[in-house]
Amino acid sequence: MSDSELSTDGDLEVAVPSDPLAGHPATAYFWGHVAGSGRVVRSEARATDSDRRRREHLEVVTTDEHSAQVLAAIAGGDIDHETSSREYAHDTSITRTEDEYTLSIGKGEDSEELLGRTTALSLPVDGRGNYRFGAFSSHDRELLRGLLEGCGTICFKSSSGTVGISFVHDDRALLEATRELLADCPVDTPVGELSETSSGGYWFGVDDDAVPEFGTWLYEGCETTGLFAPSRRRKLERSIEQADSYDE
Repeated sequence: MSDSELSTDGDLEVAVPSDPLAGHPATAYFWGHVAGSGRVVRSEARATDSDRRRREHLEVVTTDEHSAQVLAAIAGGDIDHETSSREYAHDTSITRTEDEYTLSIGKGEDSEELLGRTTALSLPVDGRGNYRFGAFSSHDRELLRGLLEGCGTICFKSSSGTVGISFVHDDRALLEATRELLADCPVDTPVGELSETSSGGYWFGVDDDAVPEFGTWLYEGCETTGLFAPSRRRKLERSIEQADSYDE
């Protein structure tokens, strides 16, 4: 397996393996994002009047432009930008507006392959649709970073002067797998129980006292690879600084 260097913006280059399923920091970060905020879209495309064939493409959504460019450098595809409003997962009475970047991979291509695989079933999922992360076990930091940026929330809790990190998703099995990854990471990261959200999904939180050490570990060294969303890192760092000031 050989790596190639693909430029994103400016002087940043991302090392990318030739196999999108190979264990590698870039693929771990990419599939973390896919698991957290991606979906396989199936559509019918008319080839001729007498023939229809099904095409599949992958869509990954992020609120950070740099991260979208990095994901495109890893897997190819086109990026669409729009502003969207959505209900807050924990409280549907709150609506937030934010930039949204959607990376579409394989859309409009004549090939029936997706990332070099014949169907979505060849991607890192098992027969029940659950993601298989074993290939990325040596790159848990990048995998968890992708998951946090894909389906995680970061907030400063003014009532307690602490930082909150939560993972929110409609797929309970994905959050259970994320809890297992957190249990195995090299810094002590206790988490709460899985609970239902008001919107019908699921969520769990990292223990507030563990967030500063976990967050520092999660983004340590990320600038050397470029595999991160700068806006999410800034929010986490600002929140931790607020918590430190609160203690003083």
